Amino acid sequence: MGIIVANLFMTLDGVYQAPGGREEDTEAGFAFGGWQLPVSDDESEADIEAGIGRMDALLLGRKTYDIFAAYWPHQSGDIGGALNRVPKFVVSGSLTDPGWAGTTVLPDAAAAGRLREEYGEVHMFGSGVLIRSLLQADVLDRLRIWLYPLTLGQGKRLFDAGTIPATFRLAEPARSFPKGAVSLVYERAGGVETQDMPGT
Repeated sequence: MGIIVANLFMTLDGVYQAPGGREEDTEAGFAFGGWQLPVSDDESEADIEAGIGRMDALLLGRKTYDIFAAYWPHQSGDIGGALNRVPKFVVSGSLTDPGWAGTTVLPDAAAAGRLREEYGEVHMFGSGVLIRSLLQADVLDRLRIWLYPLTLGQGKRLFDAGTIPATFRLAEPARSFPKGAVSLVYERAGGVETQDMPGT
């Protein structure tokens, strides 16, 4: 059985929108597209590339798929080569003719979960709506967050109202990088327990 790994580039205030470019996703007037590179360094970028090198399938939500499909088919190099080489899957109820070669449309999170029966490491990027659906269906195996040392005060957040209550545990030791980013890899550990602090 394989695993589904969600990779998310996130600010200290939980924003994951448009890390890669100024015009990547300007929805709701987002003004900080391209925030990731100034707080990146060679070590954190190598860590990201190593993860991409391990994947043998790519899973995306519709919004992120449209962003990736407009850019990555025209790129080469290690990352472009990997993304163009692996089978791609997009969860969508409306897309019928995906333009990125090697793409299959899936109807829902349950169908995405079944990819673990066929592939060793299915990787996701962005796709916050889909991540929440996979968590709800309990088919997301790992959540890898690169946490960057900045706050934006606006933008899409993964954990917002409606997030399922859950506990997570570190699946790998945390890593820190020269410009202050931290890599955290979590897996689900069950529900949420409550307890009073001693003396209260």
